[in-house]
Amino acid sequence: MIQVSETAKQRVIGLMTEDGFDASKDYVRVGVKSGGCSGLSYELTFDKAMADTDKVFEDNGVRIIVDKKSFLYLAGTILEYSGGLNGKGFVFNNPNAQRTCGCGESFSL
Repeated sequence: MIQVSETAKQRVIGLMTEDGFDASKDYVRVGVKSGGCSGLSYELTFDKAMADTDKVFEDNGVRIIVDKKSFLYLAGTILEYSGGLNGKGFVFNNPNAQRTCGCGESFSL
């Protein structure tokens, strides 16, 4: 399960609308890929379709799809959004990460 904070929900819906997606029927695709200064980095994109191997979640009105491999790294993660002058944008609060880089965009297990 991946949870979505209220601030992240509002930002996701706004960005989806700007990009021509419908938050009520399209998806936020969350994943993990190799790279970044800690070894793994997060991906967040929008998608209109899901693959047979995707896991689907809905939290706080946001539909999320995650491929099976990424799910192993993301289980229990909370997607948050930090705005303002010192804001980082989307933040992944991942309980599985043992180490993160200074910018928070990559992690290791």
